[in-house]
Amino acid sequence: MSAAVSDQPVTGPGGLAWVPALTRTDLLAPPVAAALEAWGGAAQQVLVAEIDPDLADTAALVEATGAPASIMANCVVVAGRRGETERIAACVVLATTRADVNGLVRKRLDARKASFLDHDRAVAGSGMEFGGITPVGLPSEWQVLVDAGVLEVDVAVIGSGVRRSKIALPGALLAQLPGVEVVEGLGVTLPS
Repeated sequence: MSAAVSDQPVTGPGGLAWVPALTRTDLLAPPVAAALEAWGGAAQQVLVAEIDPDLADTAALVEATGAPASIMANCVVVAGRRGETERIAACVVLATTRADVNGLVRKRLDARKASFLDHDRAVAGSGMEFGGITPVGLPSEWQVLVDAGVLEVDVAVIGSGVRRSKIALPGALLAQLPGVEVVEGLGVTLPS
């Protein structure tokens, strides 16, 4: 699936109707829309599809639509602390893996302890809805760590900043987001 030239929907992962994201900024959180508008030509490769907000969770979307979990990417927000210093990172991994929070992420944050950022702080800090947080449009002071495996996916489906839609883009395009660090082994394979 590639970006549509017009705003006519194309059928893509999960049988959803995908349109160029910049033609439907009403389906994006304000920071996501602003980031895409500032991204130039790369933003033309980003599509958006409206979904039932109850399907914002990746497992629910996969079950309801039949879209392969192997193209779904999750973005989790982690806080690491060493003494009084706190660092925040958004970690993007494929849905078939989980972020290595207590190993690799903790080390990248130079923290003694790392854990998922509190729900309310993640929402307030990102300007996005919980369950829809995406690496596109995050605060510049947050680190953005993307598992190298995500870059290998032809089309990655991820949150749009709101629960009522998803965005799709070439996985490799995530490496071009401002401030992204590609990390080998960030996503740990889930047990079968």
